[in-house]
Amino acid sequence: MSGPDAITLEGAARRAMQLRELLERYNHRYYVLDQPEVPDAEYDLRLRELQDLEAAYPELVTPQSPTQRVGATPAAAFAAVRHHLPMLSLDNAFSEEEVRAFDRRIHDRLADAGAVRYSAEPKLDGLAVNAIYIDGVYARAATRGDGETGEDITANLKTIRSLPLRLRTPHPPRLIEVRGEVYMPLAGFRRLNADAQKRGEKTFVNPRNAAAGALRQLDPRVSAARPLDLFAYGVGFAEDAQLPERQSEILSLLREWGFRVCPETRAVDSIEGCLEYFARIGEARPGLPYQIDGVVYKVDELVLQRELGFASRAPRWAIAHKFPAEEALTIVRDVEFQVGRTGALTPVARLEPVAVGGVTVSNATLHNIDELHRKDVRVGDTVTVRRAGDVIPEVVGVIFARRPDGTRPVELPEVCPVCGSPVVREADQAVARCTGGRRCAAQRREELIHFASRRALDIRGLGDKLVDQLVASGLVHTPADLFHLPADRLADLERMGEKSASKLLGAIETAKKTTFARFLNALGIRDVGEATAAALAAHFGDLDHLRAASEESVREVPDVGPVVAANVVAYFRDAENAAIVDRLIESGVHWPARPPAERSGGPLAGKTFVLTGTLARQSREAAAERIAARGGKVVASVSGRTNYLVVGADPGSKLAKAQALGVEILDEAAFERLLEG
Repeated sequence: MSGPDAITLEGAARRAMQLRELLERYNHRYYVLDQPEVPDAEYDLRLRELQDLEAAYPELVTPQSPTQRVGATPAAAFAAVRHHLPMLSLDNAFSEEEVRAFDRRIHDRLADAGAVRYSAEPKLDGLAVNAIYIDGVYARAATRGDGETGEDITANLKTIRSLPLRLRTPHPPRLIEVRGEVYMPLAGFRRLNADAQKRGEKTFVNPRNAAAGALRQLDPRVSAARPLDLFAYGVGFAEDAQLPERQSEILSLLREWGFRVCPETRAVDSIEGCLEYFARIGEARPGLPYQIDGVVYKVDELVLQRELGFASRAPRWAIAHKFPAEEALTIVRDVEFQVGRTGALTPVARLEPVAVGGVTVSNATLHNIDELHRKDVRVGDTVTVRRAGDVIPEVVGVIFARRPDGTRPVELPEVCPVCGSPVVREADQAVARCTGGRRCAAQRREELIHFASRRALDIRGLGDKLVDQLVASGLVHTPADLFHLPADRLADLERMGEKSASKLLGAIETAKKTTFARFLNALGIRDVGEATAAALAAHFGDLDHLRAASEESVREVPDVGPVVAANVVAYFRDAENAAIVDRLIESGVHWPARPPAERSGGPLAGKTFVLTGTLARQSREAAAERIAARGGKVVASVSGRTNYLVVGADPGSKLAKAQALGVEILDEAAFERLLEG
């Protein structure tokens, strides 16, 4: 077919129908099943063909066409939509006792029911929506609103690719309300905020706010540009429909009809099964690609749901079991500046202790002086504190309405609070630094902690408190001193003794055998992290070549720019650093010799890799070494020159960038096959 003009209207109509069915199938496999059938370029080609046909024959355009998901004209305002069946909220349970009480109430009302089976699912932290289908065709959508009436978001919801525009069944209900949760995947949320920061725009506080804001845009084209997704979780009103009699079976039916349903949903037996599910989801929570704040239990049998009925504005047959709050309000008692390994001063809020995310929080980071001033955090302020998973607690914002009189802005100190050395801040840098170097006890402490850390020399048993003692006693000034610790002095330290001292000295001896990449990472060169250290090691092959390198030759390493190159060269040309490196080598720190990557061949020669996420079978450093041993290179960031992205659990924003650039993506199994092949 050479173009729309070459066919009749009848032929164009047939081809348009074929293309719509094809594109909807591609959409379903890509956005719902996570099983792409064709490359993105093929999808784009067929979409363009359909667009051309509809442009040539406007009478062929239908509201359900894939071309109509994006591009509707902005709405003047959101109209009110009354739900056929109210969208009720759920009662909450915050403890095991409250969950068991919920189960007892159900058994009290269902005296002869016997064991009760529940449908359990994660409680997504998103926005509840109601999508209406008439004769299987998407017709209208609304937010929950007040439960009875919501806002019309028909055009905006339509932009979400995982929403089917037509139910995948030959016998659809006359009318049906499908309930679901619109959310923003964490990777998309991070990408959205990163792009906003680059443009100097305000960032979103959390994925839920970002999703709600995106869905309530008057211009659907703005919604379409946001990384939204949808999980269906149930059915409201249905007319002329033969539906299953279990909630778990309804979810299966929704999958068949083309909806995405949360893959973590399970049917469980008894309240014990619910509590086991809660514990399992709690453990899996940090690795989920979306944000949740609890789980939901629903009586699985619909006939029992109808018998239990409703209490006020919540069903008696369902409850939300919430995780401990990850945000809380507290008061700032002080703001102090901590000094890091490279001298960076980080403002830290000392807080009135508060329970957040299941732990008591009394300190929270403020990142840097610019962030502190942007949020305008002051001593005496009431602030919102957030803690997600194992992330360091942070101050989200100030409740200005509660600010007491007489507060003052916090200013950057002129001298280091630890050693009294001048604090400097370069004009183009967000970070201010202490100029004391190793004269500063705080910098010495952080340098040693980093040197002994798991991804550096991995000295088992050398924890923060022991490092504090080593620094305070004067036994250790530099990392090289660790390899000359006297056993008797070490045994005299608090909570040590001869046995513990001997064990630590054994761990230090073991750490002498390492890799070049680990050694470089352990040195703590400014702006040189694990990935850059691996790239430097692969490129130069040995320490002598790297120490003799110029800035120009260091910049030849993939993804190493002028700032990092200058820091690397400056580190090795500093007399004190050079002496420490010499002592480390003289003390017996060593690694297997290997020629530079550019001089070695191998099956991966000329191939560039980026590693992201947590690998299950090996550390990222071990993976990088295996790549280098086969002639490949590992770099820190994804670009158009990247050949492969190796993806582990919780990959972050690199995955999205690789997908956008068409970089080949390998899971760990595919990565192993490539290495062995």
